[in-house]
Amino acid sequence: MKQADVIIIGGGAAGFFTAINAAEINPNHKIIILERGKEVLTKVKISGGGRCNVTHAEFIPNQLIQNYPRGEKELLGPFHTFMTGDTIDWFEKRGVELKIEEDGRMFPVSNSSQTIIDCFLSETKRFGIDVLLNQSVKTIQKEVDHFIINTTTDTFSAEKIVVATGSNPKIWQLLEALGHTVVPAVPSLFTFNIKDGRIVDLPGLSTDASVKVLDGKGKTILESSGPLLITHWGLSGPAILKLSAWGARVLEPLKYHFNIEVNWLNNLSEEDVLDALKELKNEQGKQTIFKYAQFNLPKRLWQSIIKAAGIDERLTWAEATRENLQNIANQLISSIFEVTGKSTFKEEFVTAGGVDLKEVNFKTFESKICKNLYFAGEVLNIDAITGGFNFQNAWTSGFIVAKNL
Repeated sequence: MKQADVIIIGGGAAGFFTAINAAEINPNHKIIILERGKEVLTKVKISGGGRCNVTHAEFIPNQLIQNYPRGEKELLGPFHTFMTGDTIDWFEKRGVELKIEEDGRMFPVSNSSQTIIDCFLSETKRFGIDVLLNQSVKTIQKEVDHFIINTTTDTFSAEKIVVATGSNPKIWQLLEALGHTVVPAVPSLFTFNIKDGRIVDLPGLSTDASVKVLDGKGKTILESSGPLLITHWGLSGPAILKLSAWGARVLEPLKYHFNIEVNWLNNLSEEDVLDALKELKNEQGKQTIFKYAQFNLPKRLWQSIIKAAGIDERLTWAEATRENLQNIANQLISSIFEVTGKSTFKEEFVTAGGVDLKEVNFKTFESKICKNLYFAGEVLNIDAITGGFNFQNAWTSGFIVAKNL
């Protein structure tokens, strides 16, 4: 049986960050990381298209928490202890400089996730942390003053354990056996599959819009706004990803079949739009409606909307009837699309679900059910929208666990 002071289950971002900080705070502790796969930090490697979206340039805890559909309330205290500025500082002290992109996402200056991986591996080496691969955990037993962990090949014993396995159903089962409640996992970041003639020829086109998810009676159940991206399979971009994250629990029972309403002019009302269209009729009478895009919309999108409104390509503004204008307004501010499924957003496979947050002490990230059992990262029922926020949760929880071990 191999003995340690602390065993960390999971060789991902949260596991490594916990181990390194714990070793720095308690240099004489024997710390072991158990990783079930043949490689560590695989999610870090592919994150942000291989660049690793380390965190997000949001420096006020009250605003940072607004990016977490689950965990918003619980993370406020922890973010006052360790957040974005601390993350930047932590990496800089270890020779990894971060940069801020226009949308607030932060990456290593090297533009390579390998920089982050190399930093973690050299730190584990420096502190003598054992990183053991191919260690799939089969059982976790709680004895009076220690835990016994059985893997496929070995048995381990430690006074304290940290579970940092992300969304892992097998580990969740083991935690349930220790008395924890696990909220069932559902997908959280995904794009909407839509087959519709209005967007079929427009993949790659992006514009700001507001989007509502409608129930069977046409009532709004979710809404969001922001950049909307048309793709080969439907709609994506921040406006859609926000809906998918906040609506994770609402959209799953609908089996991802529902209607959305898109306002291509963001928050303009029907009245505003009709007034603007009447003005065009009065002032641009000779212009063909189809030919010149209005409202700063991309030309191809404008032309698709005009076709959908049933307007002849040769019709001028002067010739437009009241009904024509009404049809254009309807297509501009309340285009209804049928969503027939979902697709995973890039490589960001994020789920909502995990250990029930009521069973965790967020001052320490220790279990309230089982003494000396700690959690870091997405093993908890915490998830965020895309943009570096899920990693920030990993760094914050990992740091606080390390401080309290």
